[in-house]
Amino acid sequence: MTTEDRPVVWHNPRCSKSRGALALLAERGVDPEIVRYLDDAPTRADLEDVLRKLGTDDPRAIVRTGEARYKELGLADADRDALLDAMAANPILVERPIVVVGDRAVVGRPPEKVLDLLG
Repeated sequence: MTTEDRPVVWHNPRCSKSRGALALLAERGVDPEIVRYLDDAPTRADLEDVLRKLGTDDPRAIVRTGEARYKELGLADADRDALLDAMAANPILVERPIVVVGDRAVVGRPPEKVLDLLG
């Protein structure tokens, strides 16, 4: 696996799905780069890049609608720009884990989805 093929995992250690995705990668001998996105928040450009790699333009694909912060900010009817700005300012709103390999990405829900990137 080349450096460019090394998975990057947007990880929250408190999330069981995120831990599960890392465990699956480890079982297969994959050593990903781990980005603790709550500590090192993604920029709006980072979010746009991940959406492109996911094959969508819709930020709702990676927003956690069940988060209290989502409700506090009144994002249910928010447009694309408002959602991206809210996620950049409040990374707790970003779904996890997100795994990126090269120009492709998946949301690891369930964690086994990360295996789609290893083929």
